[in-house]
Amino acid sequence: MNAPHHPEPKDRPADRPARLTVGVVGAGRVGPALAAALQLAGHRPVAVSGISDASVRRAADLLPDVPVVQPAEVLKDAELVLLTVPDDALPGLVEGLAETGAVRPGQLLVHTSGRYGTGVLEPATRAGGLPLALHPVMTFTGTAVDVQRLAGCSFGVTAPEELRLAAEALVIEMGGEPEWIEESARPLYHAALALGANHLVTLVAQSMELLRSAGVESPDRMLGPLLGAALDNALRSGDAALTGPVARGDAGTVAAHVAELRAHAPQAVAGYLAMARATADRALAHGMLRPELAEDLLGVLADGGNA
Repeated sequence: MNAPHHPEPKDRPADRPARLTVGVVGAGRVGPALAAALQLAGHRPVAVSGISDASVRRAADLLPDVPVVQPAEVLKDAELVLLTVPDDALPGLVEGLAETGAVRPGQLLVHTSGRYGTGVLEPATRAGGLPLALHPVMTFTGTAVDVQRLAGCSFGVTAPEELRLAAEALVIEMGGEPEWIEESARPLYHAALALGANHLVTLVAQSMELLRSAGVESPDRMLGPLLGAALDNALRSGDAALTGPVARGDAGTVAAHVAELRAHAPQAVAGYLAMARATADRALAHGMLRPELAEDLLGVLADGGNA
């Protein structure tokens, strides 16, 4: 008689990282939050490094009772090390840790830079470290709210094929959703995120300033429903969500906008023109802007609204 067949569970123990001691090099806004999320999953933070008073306070708030030590000391007792420093500082940090012999064979080294894949960890890899790039697609405040925001947050994951399951399992344990990014695609991936998120903040801040200049008492309350709907429509429908005078080909309105900006907020003119040109190109390419209207509109944008 054949033994009963039991289907293998999707989340096999072999695919889950064991309970690990965790160290954080760089107590900026990201590292302590990720370490706190790993702690909730059963891992054990053992050391953190931070230089500024703000980073030491963040470490104390999110990782109480975890000692603050020098970067090389973090690696002594940690099986998983979060390298959460600014992008430009990451290559030098990795080289320094490798040169001083701080990296141990079999130690998991995780950086959270969107720009880099695992290539930047090559000096540590040569020393026996196991390289992972886990970039949370989220803005961080440096407070406990960040741990909650990781629920459902996408992570850009890059790792050697043999470490892919472990990398993705760590992301899932932090509450995130792993998204595989090839090493060669990391710079483009990061540029896309910066284009959307960073520039969105600038656009919203400029819009609020202009509304205040126009006498609106609560620009945030006015913009909230409009921008929320615009974002939702754009995520659902892409270019089909375009509305407004540029998409309609209303050259006269656009010229009036530019004239007002020149008079009251000249620092906003270049951004308005650049985004209007990009919007016009996309509306034209997707058949929303009629060619006969596009000619006048593009003429206005070409001479900066001085027609």
